[in-house]
Amino acid sequence: MSTTLLAEHETTEILDRVIVTRPSLRDTLDQSLAMAWRALKKMRRNPEQWFDVTLQPLLFTAMFAYIFGGAITGSVQDYLPLLITGILAQTALTASMATGIQLREDMDKGVFDRFKSLPIARIAPLVGPALADLVRYGTAATLTILTGLLMGYRPGGGVLGVLGGWLLTVVAGWSLAWIFTYLGTRARSAQAVQGISMMIMFPLTFLSNAFVPTSTLPGWLEAFVKVNPVSLVISAVRDLMNDGAVTANVGWALLGCGIVVAIFLPLSVRSYSRKM
Repeated sequence: MSTTLLAEHETTEILDRVIVTRPSLRDTLDQSLAMAWRALKKMRRNPEQWFDVTLQPLLFTAMFAYIFGGAITGSVQDYLPLLITGILAQTALTASMATGIQLREDMDKGVFDRFKSLPIARIAPLVGPALADLVRYGTAATLTILTGLLMGYRPGGGVLGVLGGWLLTVVAGWSLAWIFTYLGTRARSAQAVQGISMMIMFPLTFLSNAFVPTSTLPGWLEAFVKVNPVSLVISAVRDLMNDGAVTANVGWALLGCGIVVAIFLPLSVRSYSRKM
């Protein structure tokens, strides 16, 4: 066998092994972290991606507090324990929308076509940006809490309660992002993802206990608010931050986040694999 034929034969064997062999769990983790690093570098080069997690919490907290505080609880000071926890959930939900939009934009630009040609785990291009977005959720939650403290919010749960509420907000944002990731793999354009996401976000946010006590709502609306998953997360965050108590709401909220991930992560990977 000539040298050229031998080299071609060896190359074919290598390619066959690459195609047949599935990435190990360690390989999948390394590849996902590499994709996360790519997403973080992309965020650094596109500062506008931070507007929804930097400016929005500040504007919404101040605007809602001074406009609705007196009307709902009698004073801004009394409204802050209700408002801050509601704004935390709202900003996490808004920030998680960007995951699906950015995913769809990358797919439209052909970036994922390049990933398809690489011998990497199919889940890595989806998990990587989701891990990077944890930084965005943490930033939004931190700025919201700091704004509340500057306005006079004094959480009764202390440092540990605030840390628990912050962590639950980040976990909730990350889990909800998989819903929008799935939309990103199914919709035909980034504009479509944004439109559908807004139709999901507004009912879940404003038809919840984020900004008003549920006792002030009509009976039929109160029933919906109580089963709204966003209301469950908000109630859990309030228990942690305002009371420093790990209640059943916290357990149910974590269970709900786990169910969302268990459903929409496999759906996202399956839909992405079919598209690519």
